[in-house]
Amino acid sequence: MERLLILNPGSTSTKLAVFDGEEPLFVESITHSAEELAPFDCVADQYEFRRDLVLDCLKRHDIALESLTAIVSRGGLLTPIEAGAYEVNDDMVWQLKNKPQNEHASNVGAMIARSISLQLNIPAFIYDGVTVDELLPINKITGLPMLRRKGMGHNLNTRAAAMRYARENNKDYKDITVIVAHLGGGISVNLHHNGKVEDFINDEEGPFSPERAGGLPMFDVIKMCFSGEYDYKSMMKLVKSKGGLLAHLGTTDSREVEKMIQNGDEHAKLVYDAMILNVAKNIGKVAPGVCGKVDAILLTGGIAYSQYVTSEIEKRVSFIAPVVVYAGEDEMRSLALGGLRVLRGEEKAKTFVKNENPGY
Repeated sequence: MERLLILNPGSTSTKLAVFDGEEPLFVESITHSAEELAPFDCVADQYEFRRDLVLDCLKRHDIALESLTAIVSRGGLLTPIEAGAYEVNDDMVWQLKNKPQNEHASNVGAMIARSISLQLNIPAFIYDGVTVDELLPINKITGLPMLRRKGMGHNLNTRAAAMRYARENNKDYKDITVIVAHLGGGISVNLHHNGKVEDFINDEEGPFSPERAGGLPMFDVIKMCFSGEYDYKSMMKLVKSKGGLLAHLGTTDSREVEKMIQNGDEHAKLVYDAMILNVAKNIGKVAPGVCGKVDAILLTGGIAYSQYVTSEIEKRVSFIAPVVVYAGEDEMRSLALGGLRVLRGEEKAKTFVKNENPGY
């Protein structure tokens, strides 16, 4: 039997599921109120609180701990890693507790997985973590030697889409060349070639999105930072969660924006079309890395359910390659399938080694 516990902690919820092979027995999202999380100074302090909720949830669904054969968690903000599976070990937990790249709820997932795996003596993995960075050296270079481009972003969903495309076309992942655009609360674009994510435009430098400001005019950003109106925290909040459609139109829901357009709101249409054009432009930006020799352009994420968005993008980028839409994102299934590939010997889990002096 292949029974996997899947963990995906988010900022205000803990998603978990149990899969028997490729079939989910249940998928649940436990919401955490601001009051519940207020006593914790940092994400790592939430470990016991979230672990107890996971165990209680398993009891409610009559899942005996002893029936589990493996655990797969969303990867936290580790130092740069390769794509695929890593076994959760003490070094990984140390890194996430003591020197993560940043504070993020996903950091606690591996901590919970490690605890339960030690209790049951079963393996635990992360798969396609947020900090997967396989960019070619030439794609890391910027105009300042002390700053380099990163691969950090929607690796789990975009690699799942790329592997799905390969599977549906009877090819191996390493033998396809695809550009994947993840269209969600943040928008990112990456290039999959030779079995790696060789280029990545993440949601801090790429298109603006429902809540991200995306790439901005640098000189004006510097002026804002030194205007006295913003500090570091407020500036980060502005570009990460208060930008994009929310800043322009007061909503992060693309469906609401499309209703506004249908009701004749010309400003909403201009902003929405600008976001779509930005996605198309950034798809075009990664194509030169393979001299335009692309098998397909894949559109995924929640906004890919919008025929208006996908058709407009397709109209602008189909000269590069055919467009395939894989709407939505199923992170829980993607994590489960990644764990199954390891358990079935189709993939080998890598070993994480802690870095006491990390620098990105």
